[in-house]
Amino acid sequence: QVQLVESGGGLVQAGGSLRLSCAASGRTFTYFPMAWFRQAPGKEREFVAAINWSGGTTAYADSVKGRFTISRDNAKNTLYLQMNSLKPEDTAVYYCASGPQGYGSLKTVPYNYWGQGTQVTVSS
Repeated sequence: QVQLVESGGGLVQAGGSLRLSCAASGRTFTYFPMAWFRQAPGKEREFVAAINWSGGTTAYADSVKGRFTISRDNAKNTLYLQMNSLKPEDTAVYYCASGPQGYGSLKTVPYNYWGQGTQVTVSS
């Protein structure tokens, strides 16, 4: 059974930092792209960041570029999202996801494995 379990969310003041983790189990995600998405109340889920299997290629939403960093440790089957300079508009449930290989753009991968999400709340 494939499982993705996020952790590291919480309440932080604007300007602060958080580091999210996503532990994968049930299969080896080493050779697959992984991503972070988020969904704020009343809004659709949106792409945040993605990383290819080796970590050599990344992609970010314009709203987080320069503030968030995605990384992975394949030996630990774990995905990370370092979030700095957090803003109230970053408040959302954050989900990690994994998808199939073979797509040219990390943003267009049809991610098909999802975690349960972790809440991030940024106060002003």
